[in-house]
Formats: sequence, C-alpha cells, structure tokens
Amino acid sequence: MRLARILSARPNTKVLSIFRNPQHTEDVSGTGASPLVLSLEDDPKEKFAEAFENKDIVYFSAGAGGKGRPERTRKVDYEGALKVFDAIELVGGEKPRLIIVSAIDVRDPNVVPAHYNDEDKAVSERIRNAIPVYMQAKYDADKNLVQRTAFKWTILRPGGLSNEPGTGKASVGKARLKNTISRDDVAYTLALLADRPDASGLAIDIAGGDDKIEDALDAFIKKGETDFLG
Repeated sequence: MRLARILSARPNTKVLSIFRNPQHTEDVSGTGASPLVLSLEDDPKEKFAEAFENKDIVYFSAGAGGKGRPERTRKVDYEGALKVFDAIELVGGEKPRLIIVSAIDVRDPNVVPAHYNDEDKAVSERIRNAIPVYMQAKYDADKNLVQRTAFKWTILRPGGLSNEPGTGKASVGKARLKNTISRDDVAYTLALLADRPDASGLAIDIAGGDDKIEDALDAFIKKGETDFLG
C-alpha cells in the first residue's frame, strides 16, 4: 500500500496492485493503483503472466508473515514466489524486471556471515527459532530466484518491520539484525530501486540506521556485492 502510493504519485506511472481479498479493493484503489484480485494460492501462473504483460517492473511483497499454518506459509512464501517467477518467464517479448521483498538473515543456516557479531548471532538464533518455516521458505525462494536468467531481478532484505514514520535513513548492506526499519522506509527504498536497473542481480540488506537511504543504496549498488548467502 505504501509503495503503491509513492509510485502512483509519479508522473506517467501506472500501478496495478494484485491482492487476494476482494474486501480490500476500495483501500487499494485509494492508493491510486488499479486493483486486481488474484490468489497466489489458487490462481494459475498463466493469470499472473497475463497481468504482467507490458509491465516494466513486478514487485513481490506478498507473504504469510510466518503466521498461521506452516503449510500455508510454504504455499505463499515459497510456492507463490515461484509461481510469480514462472509467470514472468511466460511473458512474451521483453520481460519485466522483478524486485522482491525477502528478509534479512535469510541464508544457509550453516554459513554465518563474516560481519555478524555475537549480538547478530543471538538475534539470528531467536528469529530462526521463532519462525523457522518462514525463514526456510524465503531462503528456498531466493535460492531458486538467483538461478533464473530469463529476467532481471533484485532482492531487498529488510530487517524487522515497524509502523513508525519513515526517517529517510537506514543502514544498507551488512546491517545489524537488531535494528528494525519502518515500513515507510522500506517502501521508499523499493521505489528508489525502480530507477536502479543497475541493482539487478543483487540481494540488499537494509535495517534501521543513520545513513541517507539514497546515498547508502547508491554506494551499495556501485560496490556490487550481494548480501545473499546461498
């Protein structure tokens, strides 16, 4: 919703928002986006491919949030993501670029990033114990994505999300796991990535911090080092 408002306010930009619950149609329309009801769980990839035709970018921010039945988390966060990947590959001609929201610390649990300190390791353990199915589903989806070559993609991996107002500041790349980030700032970063095709092939960690997002994101992209440990 936050991202749709930002993008819809841009000149010459049309946004199509896909969601599963028709009761949210009025709220989605209020962002300036055109609403389309489809279900990642129930609708075939062909319907998504049809919706993706003639689009420049597909954003994927769906997820079960680690809540509810484990099988539903797997269905949405892994199988749903793969359905979207497959749908993009079905698009005829030039395929849209994918920008997907994953999560910080999504990785092979046997490979600990070199920049993690003891506090990061403790936070990581708590996260993995709290939502193991979610973390595994996100990891498996990301691992599948990085093998795809038919379209360009970027992975944004935010830390814990808050509803606090955005600050326009964050830590981008090698971010501390304890630092939450507002949904406003994540949406703002996603909007910035629309203008950064040079971020293709990168997985980008982001969490609360003191750096201006535009500058920190630019520096990370120019460095060209991914944060994903597959």
